Amino acid sequence: MWELSAHYLWWILALMLIAGEILLPGYFLLWIGLAAAAMGALLWVVPSLGLLAQAVLFGLLAVAACVAYARLLRPRLERRDPGSDRLNRRAEQMIGQRYELIEPIVNGRGKARVGDGQWLVSGPDLPLGSTVEVIAVDGSTLKVRAAA
Repeated sequence: MWELSAHYLWWILALMLIAGEILLPGYFLLWIGLAAAAMGALLWVVPSLGLLAQAVLFGLLAVAACVAYARLLRPRLERRDPGSDRLNRRAEQMIGQRYELIEPIVNGRGKARVGDGQWLVSGPDLPLGSTVEVIAVDGSTLKVRAAA
């Protein structure tokens, strides 16, 4: 019969852990799976390691892989663009933009053309066709001022 070398068992464990990561995502099993793969590679190079040495080395590799992820990779993955926190809040993306009034602002209320639509605006009274700058958002109303 054929004998399965110990390094193959580590690689099979690595594949099972990585497959578990695919089924139950969360980045945790991936790093332990990579530690198992590294253990298999180490055992392929140094096949005389005993079972206790393998277990201790695997534990150290797993901890090192998880710590490396938490300290090095995770902060880079969580870093965001300055405007990405406003991605799904269209109105907040319009702060600082300039638009033309399609209805004059009378008694603090009017409408401006934004793209192919129109938005309610509030601000100082201004005539039709004036250019306004968005300074804030209040629900679905843009707070504006006269553009300089």
